[in-house]
Amino acid sequence: MIVVATTDFEVYHGVVNELRDRGTTFTTIEPDAALPEQATVVVTDADNADAFADVPTIVADPDDPRRTVDRALAAVRGNGGRTVIGVDPGKKPGIAVLTGETIVATFQVPLGDAVDVIQREAAEAPSPVVRIGDGSRLESAKLVNELDTVQVELVDETGTTPYLGTGARGMGDVLAAVNIARLEGEVVDAREIEPTAGELQVIKDRSRERSEHNRAIDEVLARRVAAGDLTVDEALAEHRDDGDGSATPDDQDES
Repeated sequence: MIVVATTDFEVYHGVVNELRDRGTTFTTIEPDAALPEQATVVVTDADNADAFADVPTIVADPDDPRRTVDRALAAVRGNGGRTVIGVDPGKKPGIAVLTGETIVATFQVPLGDAVDVIQREAAEAPSPVVRIGDGSRLESAKLVNELDTVQVELVDETGTTPYLGTGARGMGDVLAAVNIARLEGEVVDAREIEPTAGELQVIKDRSRERSEHNRAIDEVLARRVAAGDLTVDEALAEHRDDGDGSATPDDQDES
């Protein structure tokens, strides 16, 4: 059982609410009270970090109760196994964090925010691994190439997206990320992708849709977007060097 022992209101409020949201069994005591016999881990504040020598102790971060509870749950399970972060790549990747077989957190964020989320979740875990699906080639390559501080595996994501029944719309990418996390992949340091003509055209079409003057970026800029060096908006800004809003031959390509 998790025991919350603190007089710090901020710590108490954040941790207890997080535990309740997860349906976790726990109890609360004053820091100077005797621990219940079934106590397996204590969550407390910095002032009482050394007060519970006989039981594993988690010192709560008042600004991050979710991570505090993640650590407490891992301690209850005997650390439950390695932390694995599964990623279903795309414009808004699904991200799932597993400790052993337990899902401790899920996210779905814009591609530009995904690396920060993954690195934050991996930061405090011992020997974490990030498993990225091999679909959405350009997006997966961008993630692989930017995650240079953690072990990355590229996973065959065939069959990882489940059937979604009534009421489950929007959950597919996150559930796929869970399945990807549970599959071993090939350890990679980088992924070099040569964009196809079709992929470059999709980027050009996207730039035309976002342009104020219905203008598409050229192939050189489209390749830089494909490589992750520029966003579409940054490429459009570079493309506006004539300043008159007129279309160039490249802008008039039909999709």
